[in-house]
Amino acid sequence: MVNSRAKGARAERELTNRLKELGYTARRGQQFCGANGDSDVVCTELAHYHIECKMVETLNIDKAIDQATRDCQNKTPIVVHRKKQRPWLVTMYLEDWIKLQKDEAKRSNCSE
Repeated sequence: MVNSRAKGARAERELTNRLKELGYTARRGQQFCGANGDSDVVCTELAHYHIECKMVETLNIDKAIDQATRDCQNKTPIVVHRKKQRPWLVTMYLEDWIKLQKDEAKRSNCSE
């Protein structure tokens, strides 16, 4: 059986590397059993998000988003997750996604 802490660290490193490939500045968060409230992955350009990273075949998304929400402080909670051989996905609350869309629309209107 794979050590879950090591598996989690491997997922965080993989996500960090993927974000770097996409041009972002990212690093693993400092994890102390989740007690400090840090994101699993810290990304400068996505600093307003609390990133909960999961790489499992069967994800309890409710439990994962609850964990992100509990730890997020004043940030927007998201769960970035994937299964083996599948691309990364992002799960967030609908209201947060709508806010993101409205913010993007405002930025687009300002740049015209």
